[in-house]
Amino acid sequence: MVIIPAIDLKDGRCVRLRQGDMAAETVYSSDVPSVARGWQRQGATIIHVVDLNGAVQGQAVNGHAVEAILEAVSVPVQLGGGVRSLQDVERWIEAGVSRVILGTVAVTQPEIVREAARLYPEQIAVSVDVRGG
Repeated sequence: MVIIPAIDLKDGRCVRLRQGDMAAETVYSSDVPSVARGWQRQGATIIHVVDLNGAVQGQAVNGHAVEAILEAVSVPVQLGGGVRSLQDVERWIEAGVSRVILGTVAVTQPEIVREAARLYPEQIAVSVDVRGG
């Protein structure tokens, strides 16, 4: 079994939302790299990162925090949230993200997912969080 810890980013901080409500957050830390290093020290072999602001706004918002995580750890990092184009996918893979998670774009523009998977086999995953259908 593989357990993959997650770091949810909102406004540059590590948070947890209550039932996906952006207004109902618990802030765990403002020191994002420290949280990532902590997961690695505890044995994480991969870290899952979500740019929550990016998911809502449709573009990367917490890019600096993601880059800080990539610099802080040596384990693979997978990233989702706000990735809506092939250029976004390429940017994050070139930055060092091991797997890009595509969500909204898988529903709205599935051709982007097909092309990303063709260009970056084994580095693309699809995950769609839905509520009420």
